[in-house]
Amino acid sequence: MNKKKLLLILLLVCIALVFWWYLNPSKLVNNKREVTLYGQIDLRTVQLSFSEQEYIEQMYVDEGDVVKGGQVLAVLKKDRLAAQLQEAISRVEAQEEVVQRLTTGLRPQEVLQARAKVQAAEIQLKNAQALLRRVKTTTPSGASTRQSLDDAVTSVKLAQAELAIEKNGLSLAEEGYRKEDIAEAKATLKGLKASVDLLWVRMGELKLVAPVNGIIQNRIAELGELASPSRVAFTLAVTEPKWVRAYLPEPELGLVMEGMRASVYSDSFAEPFKGWVGFISPQAEFTPKRVETTELRTQLVYEVRVWVDDPDNRLKLGMPVTIALDTSSSVIPDADPKPDNGSRSQ
Repeated sequence: MNKKKLLLILLLVCIALVFWWYLNPSKLVNNKREVTLYGQIDLRTVQLSFSEQEYIEQMYVDEGDVVKGGQVLAVLKKDRLAAQLQEAISRVEAQEEVVQRLTTGLRPQEVLQARAKVQAAEIQLKNAQALLRRVKTTTPSGASTRQSLDDAVTSVKLAQAELAIEKNGLSLAEEGYRKEDIAEAKATLKGLKASVDLLWVRMGELKLVAPVNGIIQNRIAELGELASPSRVAFTLAVTEPKWVRAYLPEPELGLVMEGMRASVYSDSFAEPFKGWVGFISPQAEFTPKRVETTELRTQLVYEVRVWVDDPDNRLKLGMPVTIALDTSSSVIPDADPKPDNGSRSQ
């Protein structure tokens, strides 16, 4: 009987120790080496549209096609814009000739012509002066009338004015064109070249190019349709970088840090995918409604994004996954929490 009591006491002590071990908070935290989260491969999309309004001439991809960043997806007709470009190039060439003419100045023959006009004006002035002297001599004797004298005086004045005009013309010919005229012509040329550059940019934008690697989710436009900047032509689902969006309960926040190693499990594959914690939200929130667990809905959580190494693109966008974070592991030293083209989806 005493043995049975002793055994019963020992059994009760063991049960008490087991309950104490599992229910003691300090023991729970100290022995917890893995944090399990549930999320899904984040779905991020890019709405692609043309920058120009023109008819679609070629389409190279369809829904479901995998595309690379920089790949041409579709092309617009270029006839109208090419004609505008050629017209702008012709204007630039014409203005270049204007600038060249103003910068070079008048030809030597034109300067010689201006000098010859000055000489001719000087001769005309001398003739007018000689005529005036003769009329002045003959007027007192009545051989010339008063009207003849007035005409001779007027001829001298006209010859003097003509000589002044020709001398100014010669001075302008020798000095060349005004600096202000040259500066204006150069500024006009610069503006015309800018117009050509803009048209070249617009010619390049006739091609719709994938900005990042992804999958064509929707092909909205069709061949021969009139495209415009306000109309979406394709919806591109971004596949790189690939991350899992999950929610970390507040009590486990101190166990997780950016750069921590992670294993991502999917029901579709036996082996886990390697990853790392790339982002932990600095702001707490209540668990979103799409999380169906009633217990988690009432908890404060922090959004976590775990980047996944999936070079073969086996994980599909929107796929539910399980994340195992080993809190005892060290942080990946070269883990980049923000990959080059990893824009954060809100």
